[in-house]
Amino acid sequence: MRSGLKAACALSGLMFAMACHAADKYGPFDEIEYQPLKELWLSTGFETWHFDSGPDLNGHNPGWGIDYRFSTTLSVTGGKFFNSDRHDSNYLGLSWQPLAAGPFRLGMFGGLLDGYPRMQGGGTFLAAVPVISAEYGRIGANLIIVPTIQDRIYGGISLQLKLKLY
Repeated sequence: MRSGLKAACALSGLMFAMACHAADKYGPFDEIEYQPLKELWLSTGFETWHFDSGPDLNGHNPGWGIDYRFSTTLSVTGGKFFNSDRHDSNYLGLSWQPLAAGPFRLGMFGGLLDGYPRMQGGGTFLAAVPVISAEYGRIGANLIIVPTIQDRIYGGISLQLKLKLY
């Protein structure tokens, strides 16, 4: 087993254990009540631990992103990063996180993504991926689970850090 996969498994296990601990205190999952918000977050690119590290993939994916959270469960998110295939990628979509387990928010990102040469020749395609978030005050992190799609997208677990501007 490669060290990147070991780290991804360890991080996933740690987050799962923390969620289980939170579930003991707060119940398994709580529905987040929809309320209007006005929050702006600045996010980094990603550190990715791939499920298959054989094809010389890039796990350091620098970039930037902006999230505008307009409610307790919905945000518009967009950004740019250097992807695992060593190409520039852009993303734009909605993040919906209706569930919580203690300090963790659970949901999905759905939107448009580009820059992967084996998906639509590098052009734009629709993507939907699970997202787990944790926030403390003005700092936070997103854990994105990217599924493997045949020989087009190499799956993995990506970590993204974020800072609340207001």
